[in-house]
Amino acid sequence: MDALGLRELRQHASDLVRRAEAGEHLVITVSGRPAAVLGPPERDHWRHYDEIADVLSRRADDDWETDRDLIDQDLVDPWEPTE
Repeated sequence: MDALGLRELRQHASDLVRRAEAGEHLVITVSGRPAAVLGPPERDHWRHYDEIADVLSRRADDDWETDRDLIDQDLVDPWEPTE
């Protein structure tokens, strides 16, 4: 990865963006310290169904109905004045 200063970035922005677009990663430094990386955008990562099927086929929570019945079912308007 090439490192370049902020001044160089300002002076050659168009050329540096073209380099990044072509796949190069450039480290931008401020006062000699790395501050940012200029590079190509990440591509979308597509997956085949077989790779993620286990995530999509998880069993439902067996205790859901029991847990749901533990919640107070009375709906109350919190802004309604109480006496």
